[in-house]
Amino acid sequence: MVRKIKSVAEFDDILAKSHSKLVVIDFTASWCGPCRAIAPAFQKLSTEYRGVVFLKVDVDDHPVLAERYRIAAMPTFVFIKDFKKVATVRGANEAAIKAKLSALC
Repeated sequence: MVRKIKSVAEFDDILAKSHSKLVVIDFTASWCGPCRAIAPAFQKLSTEYRGVVFLKVDVDDHPVLAERYRIAAMPTFVFIKDFKKVATVRGANEAAIKAKLSALC
């Protein structure tokens, strides 16, 4: 299941509770065509990798988070483990996202 972030506090709380789990964040925008195109695949991956936390952050709603992770293009997928960014995938590239998930799980 992909959880859409509603606030920075909610985001920080989820990261704090995730401990050593892998967290994958989809930085997206409602106006972004590639973001809309990759959304069903990202949702499907969330059902295949049950031990991973999948989040969706709209950069227009949460510019603080976009700045925190230096998001310059959408979609950008950020992989976090133990509070550290361990990988990034820029663009709507399902194969690259799957490869990072396989390598990090």
